[in-house]
Amino acid sequence: MTQNNIKIAITGGIGSGKSTVCQIIKEYGYPVYSCDEIYNEVLTSPQLVKKLADEFGCGIISNGIINRKTLAEAVFSDREKLKKLNALTHPEIMSLALKKMEGRALSFLEVPLLFENNFQNLFNGVIVVLRDFEARVKAASIRDGVEADEIKLRVKNQFDYDNFDFSEYNVIHNCGNLGNLRAKTVEIIKKIESAT
Repeated sequence: MTQNNIKIAITGGIGSGKSTVCQIIKEYGYPVYSCDEIYNEVLTSPQLVKKLADEFGCGIISNGIINRKTLAEAVFSDREKLKKLNALTHPEIMSLALKKMEGRALSFLEVPLLFENNFQNLFNGVIVVLRDFEARVKAASIRDGVEADEIKLRVKNQFDYDNFDFSEYNVIHNCGNLGNLRAKTVEIIKKIESAT
């Protein structure tokens, strides 16, 4: 790795604990960005608002900005529409995210759909947060206030984290114990620091 501007992606399935890992890294003193937060920013871009309105209709706009809830309702029951949305928004999100990470010695970005979009090669390293399936479902169900069956459906539509070879990446197995997760995260941070 080069001496400066090391960019590390953090990913994992729904309910894996990646947001908690991000929080621990922040507490450790490093900048951590979030694709979800950056998504909110890119949705205010006039050019993107126009592209999305052309694609999905003016009903997704309220007060000159995209209504995320209406947009989500317009695409999530239709795989083709979701693909179109992702094709329009993901490059914008990644472009802005990488711009924000420029000039930092070491920074991190939470990327929920890293492997789905083949973005892993844009980073100097990747941290993958893994967790037992039932624990993920329970955590996401409590967090989002929805039934476990709905979470299981979401998981089925996601990248298959249970059957992928992550040997070339930094893996954190989240066993549900915060102290244990913190220790594993700090261990990975130190490993990344020593490689820079």
